Amino acid sequence: MTDNDKNDDRYTVPALARGLQLLMQFNRDERELSGAELSRRLGLPRASVFRMLFTLEQGGFVERAEDGVSYRLGLSVLRLGFELLASMELTEYGRPVIEELRDRCGYSAHVVVRDAREVVFIAKVAGRNAMFHSIQVGARLPAHATVLGRLLLADLDMNALKALYPEEPLHAYTPRTPTTLAQLKALIDEDRAKGYGVSMGGFETGISTIAAPVFNDRGAVAAAVSISVPAQRIDDGALPALVDMVRAAAAQLTERISHLPSRGGWPQKNQEQKKP
Repeated sequence: MTDNDKNDDRYTVPALARGLQLLMQFNRDERELSGAELSRRLGLPRASVFRMLFTLEQGGFVERAEDGVSYRLGLSVLRLGFELLASMELTEYGRPVIEELRDRCGYSAHVVVRDAREVVFIAKVAGRNAMFHSIQVGARLPAHATVLGRLLLADLDMNALKALYPEEPLHAYTPRTPTTLAQLKALIDEDRAKGYGVSMGGFETGISTIAAPVFNDRGAVAAAVSISVPAQRIDDGALPALVDMVRAAAAQLTERISHLPSRGGWPQKNQEQKKP
């Protein structure tokens, strides 16, 4: 295509151009925008903007904010390139946290988030074992089949899980994969009660995972911090110390993204509920 062709309106797809313009309205300083505000900025009818938002939301490129009115960028934007990772708060704050965790334990460390039914790795630092290459940034794993996913699903009640997984049986990756929602919910509740999760060869043979949740300023799960241990089982004597390291890293990242000291999460909430 020549430079003249690039300026020729015959080659322009107006709907696509408007959709891209809409996405470009979001930035680091304005992460959430309402449909009405987007309509004003783009000079388009509200009905047209809401149709675009609906389409983008269906593809995971935008998602509803907690107020139910505003929108923000969705994780599908990551598929367009990893430049967005550099501007994500979780990545910015998470990387030094998992670097320190790696330095303490020696194993590869990660920050993960959930995108619908998948776990997405958004930050990673390699461990000291050069022969072991852990999963890469941008990789996706099934949420229901991994300890990471169970932690990230822990704020969902059974009705929300049914909406997310309307079909049964769930796909089994190993004999340990839950194939019913009842089994999945039981595992989720078990990890939630402990405040962390451990999987020893549960998803991939020869790899064990320890993970702990990261909470936002509302006490909801925003991400998880994990380490990958190249072993089918972790020695009982080494496990408690590793769990403490991962939980400490998750607590540190929680404090950084919530901007509140000792933001806390499930264990603290459970303790408060027991108080008279």
